[in-house]
Amino acid sequence: METTFREHSLNHIYLDYNASTPIAQEVIEEMRPFLSDWYGNPSSAHWASANLKESTEQARTRVARLIGCDAEELVFTSGASEANNHALKGVYYALQNRGNHIITTKIEHPSVLETCRFLEKIGANITYVEVDEYGLVNPRDVEKAITDQTILISVMHANNEIGSVQPIAEISQIARKYDVYFHVDAAQTIGKIPVLVNQLGVDLLSIAGHKFYAPKGIGVLYIRKGTALESLIHGAGHESGRRAGTENIPYIVGLGRAAALVASDLADGKIERMGKMLWTEINKHFQEAISLNGHPIHRLPNTFNINFHGYSGQEILQRLPEIAATTGSACHTGKSTFSPVLAAMKVPEEIGRGAVRFSLGRYSTEETIRNVISLIKQRIPLTTKGGI
Repeated sequence: METTFREHSLNHIYLDYNASTPIAQEVIEEMRPFLSDWYGNPSSAHWASANLKESTEQARTRVARLIGCDAEELVFTSGASEANNHALKGVYYALQNRGNHIITTKIEHPSVLETCRFLEKIGANITYVEVDEYGLVNPRDVEKAITDQTILISVMHANNEIGSVQPIAEISQIARKYDVYFHVDAAQTIGKIPVLVNQLGVDLLSIAGHKFYAPKGIGVLYIRKGTALESLIHGAGHESGRRAGTENIPYIVGLGRAAALVASDLADGKIERMGKMLWTEINKHFQEAISLNGHPIHRLPNTFNINFHGYSGQEILQRLPEIAATTGSACHTGKSTFSPVLAAMKVPEEIGRGAVRFSLGRYSTEETIRNVISLIKQRIPLTTKGGI
């Protein structure tokens, strides 16, 4: 039986790539020998571990090529949440004698926001910078927040809900000006837009494998040479002494193969074409009855967070059971909670409660998009007044 995601059907349309991507067949095939034949500990010196170190370093090199860094600047992690925790806690612990102030934004991923709240409990001073109506932070606001105690700025590359891409290169110039470390959560941008650490000017960058066709449970933290960073996990000297624990070789190998795959995908522009098709057709049909959250230009080409006026996002998805997508709000114990991201953007709750996020990926097709548009038009009717 086929175990990988190949193609959509009319009854199962996957548009939740920002939440998680299917594992690519090429990735599974490259991982397979390391799940069956090469099962030794990479630190051992016998035949069962013979090529594990070499395979690990090949994967590290593939990821390094994708983001334009040296292989030795990468540490494999269990995912972007661990990488974010390591970046924030590691800088805080390493630089406590210099300062205790960290700057971030109000729309970061919970793995950044909750880490900041933890650090506040042990003495950190955190500034949460506002964003505008498009979900973008103003670099001048970041600069105004800097004090002589600031040790780190942490801003996500693109928001997972709305897809707005932050002005990272501008913020990095400010960080350099004040000699402050700069961390970027790039979980949502790898494989969707170019992510080159030297062009962005970052010191630390987090990556999640399951956002670009590798398995869940593997990620990377990029650490620029010379960056002071305390370890998050202590033990033996794995990952050049920066993260203890026996390496997850099958997943590391898979991550490397996925990095090579998306590097070749970036140039073809397929997702951008399909994204334009999706938004153009939906907007043409609904017009003033919908609105798009996030910046109209500075955004991920695969992400469309759309407010369906007069509905809740849950109601929209209930009418579209064939489509795997997510709402702009989180549902807990039967109660719908308004998205903190949309709240930070000052989207009126009566509008934002109708938000649905559609996110495309490498297995989306034009036929997929046509089916989605057809289902939406059939199931979400317009009223005689021209609204929903």
